[in-house]
Amino acid sequence: MRFLILALACIALTGCTITNQRLGAETDIGKPPPNSKVLLVRPDVSLALLTASGMQEAKADWSKAGREDLTTEVKVALETKAHVFEAFDPDAVQDPHAVQLLRLHDAVGQSIMAFNYGLIKLPTKTGSFDWTLGEGAEAIGHDRHADYALFVTTHGTYASAGRKALMMGAALLGASIPLGSQQVFASLVDLKTGRIVWFNVAVAGPGADMRTQAGAKSLVESLLKGAPL
Repeated sequence: MRFLILALACIALTGCTITNQRLGAETDIGKPPPNSKVLLVRPDVSLALLTASGMQEAKADWSKAGREDLTTEVKVALETKAHVFEAFDPDAVQDPHAVQLLRLHDAVGQSIMAFNYGLIKLPTKTGSFDWTLGEGAEAIGHDRHADYALFVTTHGTYASAGRKALMMGAALLGASIPLGSQQVFASLVDLKTGRIVWFNVAVAGPGADMRTQAGAKSLVESLLKGAPL
């Protein structure tokens, strides 16, 4: 993806966390009114070790640590906002329709990454940000009478010692070896209309390691900056 390539280049030079957000048309959406009820969907985190050979080894302990740290820091970041926030565990959902909507959100999120941030462009999406889960999205928070849902999804890799050593050797030869990256996206969904009203992508810098609380705090601050909450 063009955005990811540019972001990784910037990170290599500056060590910063790079974000790129999209916002629905203000004339149609605007900011959620004060005291809206927002579900904080438990972050979906998948982290892996990038080996010297380039293989990815899933690390359940890293994913668990990242999920817990991001969950905590998202709650802290929103404490001062004028809304009612409630934790939401997607694994506890039993309504089949709500389960399908949660899966649909994952699919739509990947489509946004491909068509709004990638090299592939859809004629119907050019110059605008207009994505939706469709009517009936309120089923996600129906029992909780929620107005919005905030999702955080991340997939990433961290280089092994062998991978880092290989990178150093390649650098001496003038070649480049990727050391892994962590990409996170957040979305705010209006449950009454199904529309995704805000979307942000962050590529974590070295100081935003979500496996640590300090790193997760830095990453969340960048990720939620500009969120209409």
